[in-house]
Amino acid sequence: MRFLGLAALALTLTAPAAANPIDAKRIEQAVKILGSDLFQGRAPGTPGETITVGYLIGQFEALGLEPGGEDGGWTQQVNLLHTKLGKPETLGVGVGGQQTPWTFAKDVYVSTLQPANRVAIDKAEMVFVGYGVNAPERKWDDFGNIDLKGKVAVFLVNDPDFEAKKGEPVAGTFGGRTMTYYGRWTYKFEEAARRGAVGALIVHDTPGAGYGWSTVIAPGAENYDIARKPEDVTSLQLQGWISGEAAADLFRRAGLDLAKERVRARTAAFTAAPLKGATFSAAFPVEQDVVPSQNVIAKIPGKARPDETVMIGAHWDAYGIGAPDAEGRTVRAGANDDGVGLAAMFEIARAFKAGPAPDRTVVFAAWTAEERGLLGSEYYALNPLYPHAKTVANLTVDVLQTAGRARDVILIGKGQNSLEDDLARLAKGQGRTITPDSAPERGLFYRADHFPLAKRGVPVLLMMGLGGGADLIEGGRAAGEAWVADYTAKRYHTPGDRWDEGWNLAGAIEDIDLVRQLAVELANSNRWPGWKDGSEFKQVRDETAADRALP
Repeated sequence: MRFLGLAALALTLTAPAAANPIDAKRIEQAVKILGSDLFQGRAPGTPGETITVGYLIGQFEALGLEPGGEDGGWTQQVNLLHTKLGKPETLGVGVGGQQTPWTFAKDVYVSTLQPANRVAIDKAEMVFVGYGVNAPERKWDDFGNIDLKGKVAVFLVNDPDFEAKKGEPVAGTFGGRTMTYYGRWTYKFEEAARRGAVGALIVHDTPGAGYGWSTVIAPGAENYDIARKPEDVTSLQLQGWISGEAAADLFRRAGLDLAKERVRARTAAFTAAPLKGATFSAAFPVEQDVVPSQNVIAKIPGKARPDETVMIGAHWDAYGIGAPDAEGRTVRAGANDDGVGLAAMFEIARAFKAGPAPDRTVVFAAWTAEERGLLGSEYYALNPLYPHAKTVANLTVDVLQTAGRARDVILIGKGQNSLEDDLARLAKGQGRTITPDSAPERGLFYRADHFPLAKRGVPVLLMMGLGGGADLIEGGRAAGEAWVADYTAKRYHTPGDRWDEGWNLAGAIEDIDLVRQLAVELANSNRWPGWKDGSEFKQVRDETAADRALP
């Protein structure tokens, strides 16, 4: 199927490959096109999506790839649930019969993933679950025998190690200040739903969350999810955050000191318990609709073991059209996030096609709705077109630094799997070293499209330039940190994320070539990368080991 005849546009980017397999000029051309106003910020379910999908298909066709989507086509249908809460009818807590109203976006921020026209919680018992961790492999269980059905779970942000002091028993159990998946808000909401809660609220603090309250409330009561079958819809009527001030007051009225409860929750002896006498009530009207969208998937079939898959991914969506910035621009173009990732994928595909057919199948996945919560990749992970057990690895590119060559490569997710050892070896061949993410407590490893595959056991590697300042050839670490600070403050998710003639892609080209080299190695070997001891994803992969055994 063709979309708007944009294959012709793709053909403009198919000049003969240069000696360097990754060509900066072609990266630049693709990013300029994807980040142009024509694409309207590439938001799912908009005319910008239609243009984007057409361009991606045209580019894959021009490169000589085959359709890798559903029913022999280029796409995988992903229907998205979009919700927005209206003005609250009721919102507040009661302790010992005394009611205290809460102000939306000041004391509490919530949204819903229920496909309903109204959501309501009426005086539901509130249960403090500490960090809300159930990790058998770490001999840790915050829940004990508590029944959360029909109740509201109250969580602390991050995981038990984040605030641990030297000498405390928990120290090191969860990797120190490096966030584990148990620290992510997504895990906490998922765990509350698994246990039948009707609400889940996380106590906000800026260090533990990695961002301030203004970021929490930025979505404006909107949320997105995959459109699910009725039996798969979350039990949570509402999910969100309590401000630190409102939480401290709630705990005080329930006879508890929040600061002391944080310490107690860092001990293995902690178990969840009701907040004495505390109930939560809320009711909101809801606007909800289903937004049809698509993943775009292409492939190069393997000649020897086509049932084994190496996957390269990037997300095609950005933030669409929004309020004008100081320069009057409304299109949030997503040139780097993740136009660069898409351009990288095209170049890696081009390099594969210039050589012999790989032994294993190489899949190129352009995901929808990453900016709405990794939803395109999550849908694929729930509905895989290539079995997870025989997916060798997922290599994801999502935002690269544009300030020139660097002496190092930033590693996101240190200690997770053997792919990082491959990365270090290949980087050494470029004369570069590995530098771990400088702020692992922010949990970047859990915030990109490789992650839904990781949850299903697929070994993953994320190439991202936001894990700390690279040691740049010109300017060193300070210049690298300045680039990250400038990008996150002035461009990230804003109209400022667009092509700039001041970009220096030399470092990004080397990063992309590392992904290419690793993909080529994996696609032409019998090797199966594995998760390291201590990773929360090792057990999932181990359960499918028989599927990868030699006949």
